Amino acid sequence: MASQASNLWVLLGLGIAGILLAAKKLKKTIREDFGAFIDKLLLLPPPPPAPPKAPHPLTGLSFAISDLFDVTGYVSGFGHPDWVRTHEPASSTSPVVSTLVDGGATCVGKTVVDELAFSISGETKHYESPTNPAAHDRIPGGSCSGAAVAVATNAVDFALGFDTVGGVRVPAGYCGVLGFKSSHGAISNTGIIPVSPSLDSVGWFARDPNTLRRVGRVLLHLPVATQRNPRQIILADDYFQLLKIPVDRITQVVIKSAEKLFGRQLLKHQNLENYFESKLPSLKEFARTKAITSTKVPTSRLLANVMQLLQRHEFLQTHGDWINTVKPAIDPLISSQLSENLELTNEEIENLNAIRNQTRAAINSLLKDDGILVIPTMPTLPPKLGSKEIVSEDYQNRASSLLSIASISGCCQVTVPLGHHEKCPVSVSFIARHGGDRFLLDTVQTMYASLQENSSVIADPKSSKKTISPEESAEIAKEKGNQAFKEKQWQKAIGLYSEAIKLNDSNGTYYNNRAAAYLEIGSFLQAEEDCTRAITLDKKNVKAYLRRGTAREMLGAYKEAMDDFR
Repeated sequence: MASQASNLWVLLGLGIAGILLAAKKLKKTIREDFGAFIDKLLLLPPPPPAPPKAPHPLTGLSFAISDLFDVTGYVSGFGHPDWVRTHEPASSTSPVVSTLVDGGATCVGKTVVDELAFSISGETKHYESPTNPAAHDRIPGGSCSGAAVAVATNAVDFALGFDTVGGVRVPAGYCGVLGFKSSHGAISNTGIIPVSPSLDSVGWFARDPNTLRRVGRVLLHLPVATQRNPRQIILADDYFQLLKIPVDRITQVVIKSAEKLFGRQLLKHQNLENYFESKLPSLKEFARTKAITSTKVPTSRLLANVMQLLQRHEFLQTHGDWINTVKPAIDPLISSQLSENLELTNEEIENLNAIRNQTRAAINSLLKDDGILVIPTMPTLPPKLGSKEIVSEDYQNRASSLLSIASISGCCQVTVPLGHHEKCPVSVSFIARHGGDRFLLDTVQTMYASLQENSSVIADPKSSKKTISPEESAEIAKEKGNQAFKEKQWQKAIGLYSEAIKLNDSNGTYYNNRAAAYLEIGSFLQAEEDCTRAITLDKKNVKAYLRRGTAREMLGAYKEAMDDFR
Protein backbone atom coordinates (compact mmCIF):
# COMPACT_ATOMS: atom_id res chain seq x y z
CA MET A 1 0.00 0.00 0.00
CA ALA A 2 2.82 2.38 0.89
CA SER A 3 4.46 1.66 -2.47
CA GLN A 4 1.20 2.33 -4.35
CA ALA A 5 0.70 5.59 -2.45
CA SER A 6 4.23 6.63 -3.27
CA ASN A 7 3.69 5.89 -6.95
CA LEU A 8 0.44 7.86 -6.88
CA TRP A 9 2.21 10.91 -5.48
CA VAL A 10 4.93 10.59 -8.13
CA LEU A 11 2.34 10.42 -10.92
CA LEU A 12 0.43 13.33 -9.42
CA GLY A 13 3.62 15.36 -9.22
CA LEU A 14 4.49 14.57 -12.82
CA GLY A 15 0.98 15.53 -13.89
CA ILE A 16 1.15 18.89 -12.14
CA ALA A 17 4.59 19.52 -13.59
CA GLY A 18 3.27 18.72 -17.05
CA ILE A 19 0.35 21.09 -16.61
CA LEU A 20 2.67 23.87 -15.43
CA LEU A 21 5.04 23.23 -18.33
CA ALA A 22 2.17 23.31 -20.82
CA ALA A 23 0.82 26.51 -19.29
CA LYS A 24 4.25 28.11 -19.47
CA LYS A 25 4.59 27.05 -23.11
CA LEU A 26 1.12 28.39 -23.90
CA LYS A 27 1.91 31.68 -22.19
CA LYS A 28 5.10 31.96 -24.23
CA THR A 29 3.13 31.39 -27.42
CA ILE A 30 0.55 34.00 -26.51
CA ARG A 31 3.22 36.55 -25.58
CA GLU A 32 5.35 35.91 -28.64
CA ASP A 33 4.47 39.35 -30.08
CA PHE A 34 4.70 40.94 -26.59
CA GLY A 35 0.93 41.48 -26.76
CA ALA A 36 1.26 44.16 -29.44
CA PHE A 37 -1.36 42.89 -31.90
CA ILE A 38 -5.10 42.62 -31.55
CA ASP A 39 -5.79 41.55 -35.16
CA LYS A 40 -3.56 40.05 -37.83
CA LEU A 41 -4.36 41.00 -41.42
CA LEU A 42 -2.58 41.46 -44.74
CA LEU A 43 -2.87 44.44 -47.06
CA LEU A 44 -0.50 43.96 -49.99
CA PRO A 45 0.94 46.80 -52.06
CA PRO A 46 0.50 47.00 -55.85
CA PRO A 47 3.11 45.23 -58.01
CA PRO A 48 6.34 47.22 -58.35
CA PRO A 49 6.82 49.10 -61.61
CA ALA A 50 9.09 47.49 -64.15
CA PRO A 51 12.65 48.86 -64.42
CA PRO A 52 13.92 51.41 -65.23
CA LYS A 53 11.07 53.07 -63.34
CA ALA A 54 11.83 53.74 -59.69
CA PRO A 55 10.29 51.32 -57.16
CA HIS A 56 7.54 52.45 -54.82
CA PRO A 57 8.98 54.65 -52.03
CA LEU A 58 8.11 52.18 -49.25
CA THR A 59 8.84 48.94 -51.10
CA GLY A 60 10.00 46.18 -48.77
CA LEU A 61 8.66 47.80 -45.58
CA SER A 62 6.04 46.26 -43.31
CA PHE A 63 3.81 48.18 -40.92
CA ALA A 64 1.05 47.87 -38.34
CA ILE A 65 -1.75 50.27 -37.43
CA SER A 66 -3.25 51.24 -34.09
CA ASP A 67 -6.79 49.95 -33.65
CA LEU A 68 -8.24 53.38 -34.44
CA PHE A 69 -7.65 53.29 -38.20
CA ASP A 70 -10.37 51.85 -40.40
CA VAL A 71 -9.72 48.83 -42.60
CA THR A 72 -12.49 47.50 -44.83
CA GLY A 73 -14.23 44.56 -43.14
CA TYR A 74 -12.78 45.19 -39.66
CA VAL A 75 -14.28 46.99 -36.68
CA SER A 76 -11.94 49.65 -35.32
CA GLY A 77 -11.99 48.61 -31.68
CA PHE A 78 -11.05 51.82 -29.83
CA GLY A 79 -9.57 49.76 -27.02
CA HIS A 80 -12.96 48.63 -25.70
CA PRO A 81 -14.97 45.44 -26.36
CA ASP A 82 -18.28 47.31 -26.00
CA TRP A 83 -17.24 49.58 -28.86
CA VAL A 84 -16.57 46.52 -31.01
CA ARG A 85 -19.90 45.03 -30.02
CA THR A 86 -21.89 48.15 -30.93
CA HIS A 87 -20.19 49.13 -34.20
CA GLU A 88 -20.21 47.69 -37.70
CA PRO A 89 -17.11 46.75 -39.72
CA ALA A 90 -15.64 49.62 -41.71
CA SER A 91 -16.90 49.96 -45.28
CA SER A 92 -13.68 51.60 -46.45
CA THR A 93 -10.03 51.83 -45.45
CA SER A 94 -8.60 54.99 -43.93
CA PRO A 95 -6.85 57.08 -46.62
CA VAL A 96 -3.74 57.19 -44.42
CA VAL A 97 -3.46 53.41 -44.49
CA SER A 98 -4.24 53.24 -48.22
CA THR A 99 -1.56 55.83 -48.95
CA LEU A 100 1.08 53.71 -47.23
CA VAL A 101 0.00 50.51 -49.00
CA ASP A 102 -0.07 52.28 -52.35
CA GLY A 103 3.41 53.54 -51.49
CA GLY A 104 4.71 49.97 -51.41
CA ALA A 105 4.41 49.02 -47.73
CA THR A 106 2.63 45.89 -46.46
CA CYS A 107 0.19 46.18 -43.56
CA VAL A 108 0.28 43.10 -41.32
CA GLY A 109 -2.06 43.89 -38.43
CA LYS A 110 -3.86 46.11 -35.94
CA THR A 111 -2.30 46.89 -32.57
CA VAL A 112 -3.62 47.45 -29.06
CA VAL A 113 -4.63 50.91 -27.87
CA ASP A 114 -5.53 52.10 -24.39
CA GLU A 115 -9.16 52.10 -23.39
CA LEU A 116 -10.92 54.67 -25.63
CA ALA A 117 -7.40 55.97 -26.46
CA PHE A 118 -7.73 58.16 -23.38
CA SER A 119 -4.76 57.22 -21.21
CA ILE A 120 -0.96 57.50 -21.48
CA SER A 121 -0.13 54.37 -19.46
CA GLY A 122 -0.49 51.60 -22.04
CA GLU A 123 -2.13 49.29 -19.52
CA THR A 124 -5.60 48.01 -20.36
CA LYS A 125 -8.00 45.84 -18.38
CA HIS A 126 -10.02 44.78 -21.42
CA TYR A 127 -7.18 43.16 -23.37
CA GLU A 128 -3.80 41.77 -22.42
CA SER A 129 -1.57 44.80 -21.96
CA PRO A 130 1.45 44.92 -24.29
CA THR A 131 4.79 44.20 -22.63
CA ASN A 132 7.45 46.89 -22.82
CA PRO A 133 10.29 45.14 -24.71
CA ALA A 134 12.88 47.56 -23.31
CA ALA A 135 11.85 47.12 -19.66
CA HIS A 136 9.50 44.20 -19.01
CA ASP A 137 8.49 45.35 -15.53
CA ARG A 138 7.59 48.86 -16.72
CA ILE A 139 4.56 50.28 -18.51
CA PRO A 140 4.86 50.66 -22.30
CA GLY A 141 3.10 54.04 -22.37
CA GLY A 142 -0.09 54.87 -24.24
CA SER A 143 -2.39 55.34 -25.89
CA CYS A 144 -0.79 53.61 -28.90
CA SER A 145 1.18 51.12 -26.82
CA GLY A 146 0.80 48.17 -29.18
CA ALA A 147 2.17 50.09 -32.17
CA ALA A 148 5.29 51.15 -30.26
CA VAL A 149 5.84 47.59 -29.00
CA ALA A 150 5.42 46.14 -32.51
CA VAL A 151 8.21 48.41 -33.77
CA ALA A 152 10.44 47.90 -30.73
CA THR A 153 10.29 44.10 -31.16
CA ASN A 154 11.15 44.24 -34.89
CA ALA A 155 7.76 42.78 -35.75
CA VAL A 156 7.32 45.59 -38.29
CA ASP A 157 9.44 48.36 -39.77
CA PHE A 158 7.07 51.12 -38.71
CA ALA A 159 3.61 51.58 -37.22
CA LEU A 160 0.82 54.15 -37.35
CA GLY A 161 -0.46 55.83 -34.21
CA PHE A 162 -2.68 58.72 -33.16
CA ASP A 163 -1.50 61.45 -30.81
CA THR A 164 -3.93 63.58 -28.83
CA VAL A 165 -2.16 64.22 -25.52
CA GLY A 166 0.92 62.05 -26.10
CA GLY A 167 -0.46 58.85 -27.67
CA VAL A 168 2.63 58.46 -29.90
CA ARG A 169 5.25 60.49 -28.05
CA VAL A 170 4.91 58.71 -24.69
CA PRO A 171 5.10 55.04 -25.80
CA ALA A 172 7.95 55.90 -28.18
CA GLY A 173 9.94 57.31 -25.26
CA TYR A 174 9.11 54.45 -22.90
CA CYS A 175 9.83 51.70 -25.46
CA GLY A 176 13.00 53.24 -26.86
CA VAL A 177 11.93 53.98 -30.46
CA LEU A 178 11.40 57.07 -32.59
CA GLY A 179 7.90 58.56 -32.49
CA PHE A 180 6.68 61.41 -34.72
CA LYS A 181 3.59 63.56 -34.07
CA SER A 182 2.69 65.47 -37.22
CA SER A 183 1.45 69.06 -37.25
CA HIS A 184 -2.26 69.29 -36.50
CA GLY A 185 -4.19 69.10 -39.77
CA ALA A 186 -1.14 68.20 -41.88
CA ILE A 187 -2.51 64.66 -42.48
CA SER A 188 -6.18 63.82 -42.95
CA ASN A 189 -7.95 62.21 -39.97
CA THR A 190 -10.60 60.63 -42.24
CA GLY A 191 -11.28 57.01 -41.34
CA ILE A 192 -9.78 57.36 -37.85
CA ILE A 193 -11.80 57.32 -34.61
CA PRO A 194 -11.53 60.87 -33.21
CA VAL A 195 -10.59 61.50 -29.59
CA SER A 196 -10.36 65.28 -29.38
CA PRO A 197 -10.55 66.78 -32.88
CA SER A 198 -8.74 70.02 -32.08
CA LEU A 199 -5.78 68.07 -30.60
CA ASP A 200 -5.70 64.86 -32.69
CA SER A 201 -2.73 64.29 -35.01
CA VAL A 202 -1.56 61.29 -37.02
CA GLY A 203 1.80 59.93 -35.89
CA TRP A 204 4.10 57.02 -36.57
CA PHE A 205 6.89 54.95 -34.99
CA ALA A 206 10.16 53.66 -36.44
CA ARG A 207 13.49 52.31 -35.22
CA ASP A 208 15.67 54.44 -37.49
CA PRO A 209 15.43 58.01 -38.82
CA ASN A 210 15.61 56.95 -42.47
CA THR A 211 12.42 54.90 -42.20
CA LEU A 212 10.78 57.64 -40.14
CA ARG A 213 11.50 60.14 -42.89
CA ARG A 214 10.50 57.83 -45.75
CA VAL A 215 7.10 57.32 -44.16
CA GLY A 216 6.75 61.04 -43.51
CA ARG A 217 7.48 61.94 -47.12
CA VAL A 218 4.70 59.63 -48.28
CA LEU A 219 2.10 60.68 -45.69
CA LEU A 220 2.86 64.39 -46.02
CA HIS A 221 3.17 64.17 -49.84
CA LEU A 222 6.58 65.84 -49.72
CA PRO A 223 8.50 66.26 -52.98
CA VAL A 224 12.24 65.65 -52.98
CA ALA A 225 14.02 68.81 -51.83
CA THR A 226 17.36 69.92 -50.44
CA GLN A 227 17.77 68.99 -46.78
CA ARG A 228 17.91 71.95 -44.37
CA ASN A 229 19.89 72.11 -41.14
CA PRO A 230 18.69 74.05 -38.09
CA ARG A 231 20.05 77.54 -37.47
CA GLN A 232 19.09 77.59 -33.82
CA ILE A 233 18.58 74.86 -31.23
CA ILE A 234 16.79 76.14 -28.14
CA LEU A 235 16.89 74.24 -24.84
CA ALA A 236 13.91 74.97 -22.60
CA ASP A 237 15.88 75.12 -19.35
CA ASP A 238 12.87 75.49 -17.03
CA TYR A 239 11.07 72.52 -18.61
CA PHE A 240 14.12 70.33 -17.98
CA GLN A 241 13.61 71.09 -14.27
CA LEU A 242 10.50 68.89 -14.48
CA LEU A 243 12.77 65.86 -14.93
CA LYS A 244 13.21 63.34 -12.15
CA ILE A 245 16.35 61.86 -13.68
CA PRO A 246 19.71 63.69 -13.96
CA VAL A 247 19.19 66.61 -16.34
CA ASP A 248 22.69 66.31 -17.80
CA ARG A 249 21.93 62.77 -18.92
CA ILE A 250 19.83 64.34 -21.69
CA THR A 251 20.96 67.94 -22.15
CA GLN A 252 24.67 67.12 -22.49
CA VAL A 253 23.91 64.62 -25.27
CA VAL A 254 22.04 67.29 -27.24
CA ILE A 255 24.61 70.01 -26.54
CA LYS A 256 27.59 67.88 -27.58
CA SER A 257 25.84 66.68 -30.73
CA ALA A 258 24.74 70.18 -31.74
CA GLU A 259 28.21 71.63 -31.13
CA LYS A 260 29.85 68.89 -33.19
CA LEU A 261 27.44 69.20 -36.11
CA PHE A 262 26.57 72.89 -36.22
CA GLY A 263 28.82 74.78 -33.82
CA ARG A 264 28.26 76.25 -30.38
CA GLN A 265 26.75 79.49 -31.74
CA LEU A 266 23.52 77.69 -32.70
CA LEU A 267 22.74 76.70 -29.12
CA LYS A 268 20.45 78.92 -27.09
CA HIS A 269 18.75 78.62 -23.71
CA GLN A 270 15.21 79.77 -23.05
CA ASN A 271 12.94 80.14 -20.05
CA LEU A 272 9.59 79.22 -21.61
CA GLU A 273 7.57 80.29 -18.57
CA ASN A 274 8.74 83.88 -18.96
CA TYR A 275 8.31 83.75 -22.72
CA PHE A 276 4.75 82.41 -22.59
CA GLU A 277 3.87 84.88 -19.83
CA SER A 278 4.07 87.75 -22.29
CA LYS A 279 2.73 85.89 -25.32
CA LEU A 280 -0.44 84.25 -23.97
CA PRO A 281 -2.81 86.90 -22.55
CA SER A 282 -5.82 84.60 -22.98
CA LEU A 283 -4.20 82.13 -20.59
CA LYS A 284 -4.52 84.67 -17.78
CA GLU A 285 -8.19 85.04 -18.65
CA PHE A 286 -8.57 81.27 -18.47
CA ALA A 287 -6.97 81.26 -15.01
CA ARG A 288 -9.31 84.01 -13.87
CA THR A 289 -12.49 82.30 -15.09
CA LYS A 290 -11.38 79.03 -13.48
CA ALA A 291 -10.75 80.85 -10.19
CA ILE A 292 -7.02 80.07 -10.31
CA THR A 293 -5.94 83.14 -8.41
CA SER A 294 -2.55 81.98 -7.20
CA THR A 295 0.27 83.75 -9.01
CA LYS A 296 2.47 80.73 -8.33
CA VAL A 297 0.65 78.46 -10.78
CA PRO A 298 3.15 78.12 -13.65
CA THR A 299 2.18 78.74 -17.25
CA SER A 300 3.08 75.14 -18.09
CA ARG A 301 0.49 73.93 -15.58
CA LEU A 302 -2.16 76.23 -16.99
CA LEU A 303 -1.46 74.99 -20.52
CA ALA A 304 -1.75 71.43 -19.25
CA ASN A 305 -5.13 72.28 -17.73
CA VAL A 306 -6.29 73.70 -21.05
CA MET A 307 -5.16 70.55 -22.87
CA GLN A 308 -6.97 68.27 -20.44
CA LEU A 309 -10.13 70.39 -20.52
CA LEU A 310 -10.22 70.33 -24.31
CA GLN A 311 -9.59 66.59 -24.41
CA ARG A 312 -12.44 65.80 -22.03
CA HIS A 313 -14.89 68.33 -23.46
CA GLU A 314 -14.37 67.32 -27.09
CA PHE A 315 -14.34 63.62 -26.26
CA LEU A 316 -17.79 63.94 -24.66
CA GLN A 317 -19.03 66.11 -27.51
CA THR A 318 -17.99 63.34 -29.92
CA HIS A 319 -18.76 60.16 -27.95
CA GLY A 320 -21.01 61.25 -25.08
CA ASP A 321 -24.18 59.88 -26.67
CA TRP A 322 -22.57 56.45 -27.12
CA ILE A 323 -21.39 56.40 -23.50
CA ASN A 324 -24.84 57.41 -22.20
CA THR A 325 -26.61 54.86 -24.42
CA VAL A 326 -24.32 51.84 -24.06
CA LYS A 327 -23.07 52.63 -20.54
CA PRO A 328 -19.85 50.69 -21.10
CA ALA A 329 -17.65 49.50 -18.27
CA ILE A 330 -15.02 52.24 -18.14
CA ASP A 331 -11.88 52.41 -16.03
CA PRO A 332 -12.74 54.35 -12.82
CA LEU A 333 -9.97 56.91 -13.44
CA ILE A 334 -11.24 57.69 -16.94
CA SER A 335 -14.83 57.64 -15.78
CA SER A 336 -14.13 60.15 -13.01
CA GLN A 337 -12.51 62.50 -15.52
CA LEU A 338 -15.42 62.21 -17.94
CA SER A 339 -18.05 62.63 -15.21
CA GLU A 340 -16.83 66.12 -14.31
CA ASN A 341 -19.09 69.01 -15.30
CA LEU A 342 -17.53 70.01 -18.59
CA GLU A 343 -20.26 72.15 -20.10
CA LEU A 344 -18.43 75.11 -21.58
CA THR A 345 -20.03 78.40 -22.57
CA ASN A 346 -19.44 79.89 -26.00
CA GLU A 347 -17.24 82.52 -24.37
CA GLU A 348 -15.09 79.85 -22.68
CA ILE A 349 -14.71 77.93 -25.94
CA GLU A 350 -13.65 81.12 -27.72
CA ASN A 351 -11.11 81.74 -24.97
CA LEU A 352 -9.68 78.24 -25.33
CA ASN A 353 -9.43 78.68 -29.09
CA ALA A 354 -7.61 81.97 -28.49
CA ILE A 355 -5.13 80.20 -26.21
CA ARG A 356 -4.49 77.62 -28.91
CA ASN A 357 -3.91 80.28 -31.56
CA GLN A 358 -1.67 82.36 -29.29
CA THR A 359 0.40 79.31 -28.30
CA ARG A 360 0.93 78.35 -31.94
CA ALA A 361 1.89 81.91 -32.83
CA ALA A 362 4.29 82.05 -29.86
CA ILE A 363 6.07 78.84 -30.87
CA ASN A 364 6.20 79.86 -34.53
CA SER A 365 7.64 83.24 -33.56
CA LEU A 366 10.25 81.63 -31.30
CA LEU A 367 11.39 78.98 -33.78
CA LYS A 368 10.62 80.59 -37.15
CA ASP A 369 11.42 78.32 -40.12
CA ASP A 370 14.75 76.97 -38.92
CA GLY A 371 14.58 76.52 -35.13
CA ILE A 372 14.24 73.43 -32.94
CA LEU A 373 12.88 73.53 -29.38
CA VAL A 374 14.33 70.84 -27.10
CA ILE A 375 12.34 69.53 -24.12
CA PRO A 376 12.16 66.25 -22.19
CA THR A 377 9.59 63.79 -23.55
CA MET A 378 8.47 62.58 -20.12
CA PRO A 379 9.50 63.57 -16.59
CA THR A 380 10.46 60.11 -15.32
CA LEU A 381 11.61 56.69 -16.37
CA PRO A 382 8.67 54.42 -17.30
CA PRO A 383 6.72 53.73 -14.08
CA LYS A 384 6.59 50.14 -12.87
CA LEU A 385 3.59 48.02 -13.81
CA GLY A 386 0.72 48.37 -11.36
CA SER A 387 2.41 51.21 -9.46
CA LYS A 388 0.46 54.19 -8.20
CA GLU A 389 2.97 56.62 -9.72
CA ILE A 390 1.07 56.80 -13.02
CA VAL A 391 -2.07 58.12 -11.26
CA SER A 392 -0.28 60.43 -8.83
CA GLU A 393 -0.99 64.13 -9.14
CA ASP A 394 2.72 64.96 -9.36
CA TYR A 395 3.33 62.57 -12.28
CA GLN A 396 0.23 63.73 -14.13
CA ASN A 397 1.11 67.41 -13.69
CA ARG A 398 4.70 67.01 -14.86
CA ALA A 399 3.80 64.78 -17.79
CA SER A 400 0.90 66.90 -19.05
CA SER A 401 3.01 70.07 -18.73
CA LEU A 402 5.61 68.59 -21.10
CA LEU A 403 3.05 67.15 -23.52
CA SER A 404 0.82 70.21 -23.70
CA ILE A 405 3.12 72.45 -25.77
CA ALA A 406 2.81 70.51 -29.04
CA SER A 407 -0.76 69.38 -28.32
CA ILE A 408 -2.11 72.90 -27.72
CA SER A 409 -0.04 74.61 -30.43
CA GLY A 410 -0.56 71.83 -32.97
CA CYS A 411 3.18 71.90 -33.73
CA CYS A 412 5.06 68.79 -34.83
CA GLN A 413 7.19 66.92 -32.29
CA VAL A 414 9.48 63.90 -32.44
CA THR A 415 10.62 61.61 -29.63
CA VAL A 416 14.25 60.51 -30.03
CA PRO A 417 15.65 57.64 -27.90
CA LEU A 418 18.91 58.34 -26.06
CA GLY A 419 19.91 54.94 -24.74
CA HIS A 420 19.22 53.86 -21.17
CA HIS A 421 19.44 55.13 -17.61
CA GLU A 422 19.13 52.59 -14.79
CA LYS A 423 18.28 49.97 -17.45
CA CYS A 424 15.27 51.96 -18.69
CA PRO A 425 14.90 53.90 -21.96
CA VAL A 426 15.37 57.65 -21.90
CA SER A 427 14.55 60.10 -24.67
CA VAL A 428 14.44 63.72 -25.70
CA SER A 429 11.88 65.59 -27.78
CA PHE A 430 12.39 68.08 -30.62
CA ILE A 431 9.61 70.49 -31.59
CA ALA A 432 9.42 72.50 -34.83
CA ARG A 433 6.89 75.16 -35.82
CA HIS A 434 3.46 74.19 -37.10
CA GLY A 435 3.95 72.98 -40.67
CA GLY A 436 7.67 72.35 -40.17
CA ASP A 437 7.33 68.57 -40.44
CA ARG A 438 9.82 68.12 -43.28
CA PHE A 439 12.40 70.27 -41.48
CA LEU A 440 11.94 68.28 -38.25
CA LEU A 441 12.34 64.94 -40.07
CA ASP A 442 15.48 66.25 -41.78
CA THR A 443 16.91 67.41 -38.45
CA VAL A 444 16.41 64.00 -36.85
CA GLN A 445 18.05 62.37 -39.86
CA THR A 446 21.06 64.69 -39.52
CA MET A 447 21.50 64.47 -35.74
CA TYR A 448 20.49 60.89 -34.95
CA ALA A 449 23.86 59.12 -35.30
CA SER A 450 25.65 61.81 -33.29
CA LEU A 451 22.98 61.72 -30.58
CA GLN A 452 23.35 57.96 -30.22
CA GLU A 453 27.14 58.19 -30.11
CA ASN A 454 27.17 60.88 -27.42
CA SER A 455 24.43 59.11 -25.50
CA SER A 456 26.59 55.98 -25.24
CA VAL A 457 29.63 57.95 -24.10
CA ILE A 458 27.75 59.98 -21.49
CA ALA A 459 25.87 56.92 -20.17
CA ASP A 460 29.16 54.96 -19.97
CA PRO A 461 32.27 57.17 -20.22
CA LYS A 462 34.46 54.07 -20.42
CA SER A 463 32.65 52.80 -23.50
CA SER A 464 34.77 54.84 -25.90
CA LYS A 465 37.87 53.09 -24.61
CA LYS A 466 36.55 49.57 -25.10
CA THR A 467 37.92 47.30 -27.80
CA ILE A 468 35.52 47.04 -30.72
CA SER A 469 34.34 43.46 -31.27
CA PRO A 470 33.75 41.91 -34.71
CA GLU A 471 30.01 42.14 -34.07
CA GLU A 472 30.30 45.87 -33.31
CA SER A 473 32.47 46.37 -36.40
CA ALA A 474 29.81 44.56 -38.44
CA GLU A 475 27.15 46.93 -37.09
CA ILE A 476 29.28 49.93 -38.04
CA ALA A 477 29.68 48.56 -41.57
CA LYS A 478 25.93 47.96 -41.76
CA GLU A 479 25.15 51.54 -40.69
CA LYS A 480 27.57 52.86 -43.32
CA GLY A 481 25.81 50.62 -45.81
CA ASN A 482 22.45 52.06 -44.75
CA GLN A 483 23.79 55.58 -45.32
CA ALA A 484 25.11 54.62 -48.77
CA PHE A 485 21.74 53.03 -49.56
CA LYS A 486 19.94 56.21 -48.48
CA GLU A 487 22.19 58.16 -50.85
CA LYS A 488 21.36 55.68 -53.65
CA GLN A 489 24.95 54.47 -53.89
CA TRP A 490 23.81 50.89 -54.45
CA GLN A 491 27.18 49.27 -55.25
CA LYS A 492 28.85 50.95 -52.29
CA ALA A 493 26.03 49.73 -50.05
CA ILE A 494 26.46 46.18 -51.36
CA GLY A 495 30.18 46.31 -50.57
CA LEU A 496 29.57 47.55 -47.02
CA TYR A 497 26.87 44.96 -46.34
CA SER A 498 29.23 42.29 -47.67
CA GLU A 499 31.88 43.53 -45.22
CA ALA A 500 29.34 43.23 -42.38
CA ILE A 501 28.53 39.66 -43.46
CA LYS A 502 32.24 38.72 -43.42
CA LEU A 503 32.50 39.98 -39.85
CA ASN A 504 29.26 38.32 -38.71
CA ASP A 505 27.57 35.87 -41.07
CA SER A 506 24.81 34.88 -38.64
CA ASN A 507 22.86 38.15 -38.77
CA GLY A 508 19.93 37.94 -41.16
CA THR A 509 19.56 41.74 -41.33
CA TYR A 510 22.83 42.08 -43.23
CA TYR A 511 21.71 39.63 -45.93
CA ASN A 512 18.28 41.27 -46.04
CA ASN A 513 19.76 44.75 -46.47
CA ARG A 514 22.13 43.56 -49.18
CA ALA A 515 19.16 41.99 -50.95
CA ALA A 516 17.42 45.39 -50.96
CA ALA A 517 20.46 46.93 -52.66
CA TYR A 518 20.62 44.07 -55.19
CA LEU A 519 16.95 44.71 -56.03
CA GLU A 520 17.76 48.35 -56.76
CA ILE A 521 20.32 47.39 -59.43
CA GLY A 522 18.22 44.56 -60.88
CA SER A 523 20.35 41.67 -59.54
CA PHE A 524 17.32 39.55 -58.74
CA LEU A 525 19.06 36.17 -58.41
CA GLN A 526 21.49 37.55 -55.83
CA ALA A 527 18.61 39.24 -54.01
CA GLU A 528 16.65 35.97 -53.90
CA GLU A 529 19.70 34.10 -52.58
CA ASP A 530 20.33 36.66 -49.82
CA CYS A 531 16.67 36.68 -48.76
CA THR A 532 16.67 32.88 -48.55
CA ARG A 533 19.72 33.05 -46.29
CA ALA A 534 18.04 35.72 -44.13
CA ILE A 535 14.92 33.55 -43.79
CA THR A 536 17.06 30.55 -42.83
CA LEU A 537 18.48 32.63 -39.99
CA ASP A 538 15.12 34.12 -38.99
CA LYS A 539 11.89 32.40 -40.09
CA LYS A 540 9.84 35.46 -39.06
CA ASN A 541 11.76 38.00 -41.13
CA VAL A 542 8.80 39.62 -42.91
CA LYS A 543 10.93 41.94 -45.02
CA ALA A 544 12.97 39.02 -46.34
CA TYR A 545 9.81 37.24 -47.55
CA LEU A 546 8.57 40.43 -49.20
CA ARG A 547 11.87 41.13 -50.91
CA ARG A 548 12.30 37.54 -52.03
CA GLY A 549 8.77 37.65 -53.40
CA THR A 550 9.65 40.80 -55.34
CA ALA A 551 12.80 39.18 -56.73
CA ARG A 552 10.92 36.02 -57.73
CA GLU A 553 8.19 38.08 -59.36
CA MET A 554 10.78 39.86 -61.46
CA LEU A 555 12.31 36.47 -62.38
CA GLY A 556 8.92 35.17 -63.51
CA ALA A 557 8.47 32.71 -60.62
CA TYR A 558 4.96 33.97 -59.85
CA LYS A 559 3.71 31.02 -57.78
CA GLU A 560 6.75 31.14 -55.48
CA ALA A 561 6.41 34.92 -55.29
CA MET A 562 2.78 34.65 -54.19
CA ASP A 563 3.79 32.10 -51.55
CA ASP A 564 6.30 34.58 -50.17
CA PHE A 565 3.81 37.43 -50.19
CA ARG A 566 1.33 35.30 -48.29
